[in-house]
Amino acid sequence: MPYTPSGFFCDRLIRERERRDGEGSLNKPQRFNGQDYKTLRQECLQRKSLFEDESFPATVESLGFKELGHKSNKVKNIVWKRPKEICENPQFIVGGASRTDICQGDLGDCWLLAAIACLTLNEKLLYRVVPHEQSYTEDYAGIFHFQFWRYGDWVDVVIDDRIPTFNNQLVFTKSAERNEFWSALLEKAYAKLHGSYEALKGGNTTEAMEDFTGGVTEFYEMKEAPKELYKIMKKALERGSLMGCSIDSLVPARFETRTVTGLVKGHAYSVTAVEECRPSQHKDTKVRLVRLRNPWGQVEWNGPWSDNSKEWATLSKTEKEKLQHQSAEDGEFWMSFEDFKKNYTKIEICNLTPNALEDDKIHKWTVSVNEGRWVRGCSAGGCRNYPDTFWTNPQYRLRLMEEDDDPEDNDVGCTFVVALMQKNRRKERKLGANLYTIGFAIYEMHGNKQHMQKDFFLLTSSKARCKSYINLREVTQRFRLSPGEYVIVPSTYEPHQEGEFILRVFSEKRNTSEEIENRIEADHPVPAPASAGEESEEDQQFRTIFQEIAGDVSTHNTYINISKYEKLNLREFRHLWNKIKQWQGIFKHYNADQSGSINSYEMRNAVNDAGFRLNNQLYHIITMRYANENMNIDFDSFISCLVRLEAMFSNSVKKWFGVAG
Repeated sequence: MPYTPSGFFCDRLIRERERRDGEGSLNKPQRFNGQDYKTLRQECLQRKSLFEDESFPATVESLGFKELGHKSNKVKNIVWKRPKEICENPQFIVGGASRTDICQGDLGDCWLLAAIACLTLNEKLLYRVVPHEQSYTEDYAGIFHFQFWRYGDWVDVVIDDRIPTFNNQLVFTKSAERNEFWSALLEKAYAKLHGSYEALKGGNTTEAMEDFTGGVTEFYEMKEAPKELYKIMKKALERGSLMGCSIDSLVPARFETRTVTGLVKGHAYSVTAVEECRPSQHKDTKVRLVRLRNPWGQVEWNGPWSDNSKEWATLSKTEKEKLQHQSAEDGEFWMSFEDFKKNYTKIEICNLTPNALEDDKIHKWTVSVNEGRWVRGCSAGGCRNYPDTFWTNPQYRLRLMEEDDDPEDNDVGCTFVVALMQKNRRKERKLGANLYTIGFAIYEMHGNKQHMQKDFFLLTSSKARCKSYINLREVTQRFRLSPGEYVIVPSTYEPHQEGEFILRVFSEKRNTSEEIENRIEADHPVPAPASAGEESEEDQQFRTIFQEIAGDVSTHNTYINISKYEKLNLREFRHLWNKIKQWQGIFKHYNADQSGSINSYEMRNAVNDAGFRLNNQLYHIITMRYANENMNIDFDSFISCLVRLEAMFSNSVKKWFGVAG
């Protein structure tokens, strides 16, 4: 009969959201670094002192670790100043937050600023991220706060208002209005969230878009864009989705360099409007236009429909006013949709809830969230190209329960989006971390409640999978499958790459997703009582060995100690001895190359063959405890592990941990 020592290890981690009774929600964000804005602000007002943030101090460590680190000449003349030391009459926001309040400084974070510019188009979203009760006049205490979505939770980040300057000018993001500081302070809060300003160098607009909204992003390559892309973009903006675009550069040295058309390669832009107009000489023809913004606050497109182009002369005054046309070097410009498709490489749309882009109706989607991790030598199995280890990756059961209400082209099924996001890689850059190349595959399954084994994946083709493995923070893709049960396997491309991730599934109809975890149990037969007949030669030899260890064996009260906490009598020791002979055979099976060791992935199968069903937590512990630096386990360690597992499932140990026998 199998035993389950549930008092020893939790079967699985309780989801953070459930454990914290709502903490991490929009209405109750987590306090980043444990700092409470209202409490700290009140303390400063009572002391009549300005807040100084010890967790993100005005030092080089907050600037960076390499190009902005201690050895960099760039930081020698940087002085941290509060806005009241920089200008007269500083304001948090002047005349409402707008796109022109975001001008890039000496930091390669155009991806972040493009997302902030998109954010200003939706006031409700903006003031969720940038609480608007903050001020430089009423009860000013040198403290501000901002809110971001962080891997499934909302967090409130507190900062002081000391900002890096050079010659009394802001070094990083600034506003076109010299006395406006909300965008610079927002950038500082985001830098604190990731550990330093330098951690923000280089990125993808979608990363910040999702951190501002908790939404999910879908990509469109221009060369593969659907024919209804213009309609998709227009509808997305109408319902508040954030949108960015960029021009890929195949030559790294040409990143962020201006082309003859005024566009910049390797640079992120915001899409701020999509409109149609009717030129006077072609009243029966509509011209489709796209408005974009360069986060630099300057350097604009100089082709057709640029600020001073001849095309504007063909429009009536009413049309110009509708399009808010103005000739100003502010980084914002219009261009035709055709030129947009020709010049830009890809577009990214962050759906807030997320909605079905292709449909006329707006659907509220359901979402399920799972947190997991890849552990080297245990559950970091790499992609399907590595069949010996792929099956060890975390696995998630997906149940699609209802078909869509409005199937496309009579193609019935359930529409859903899978989003796999790797965690904390940006924050760990200073330790040498880079983004992994990640992806996922989806397989159909039927009622299985255990972790799928190697043979399943050798014999089963995937039902769907991400288009490609890619080194982005998040990989997303939309699918349509029949109602049923599926298993999602997220992985890095290469095995042995360790990291944490969050897997989200959005669907138009009901879905559930959960990690597939084995129940912790063992096939643990009760040792057979000793026979009353004559002892065999083997029995006599075994008794001799036991006597040499224990001494007198004339009574059943004679024991040998096998650990600090456990001792065995002759019958129990015989049972263990027989087990060890069985385990030796298992080890030989997996040690086919006769190297004297088995790898940690083979260990999972060996433990299973020995009759133990463990969850990922226990496999992680075994790997850390018994594997060497090459993730190999020798025979002695193998036997020690199984002896410990045998003891863990024994009645005596069960009693220690309060588990019923």
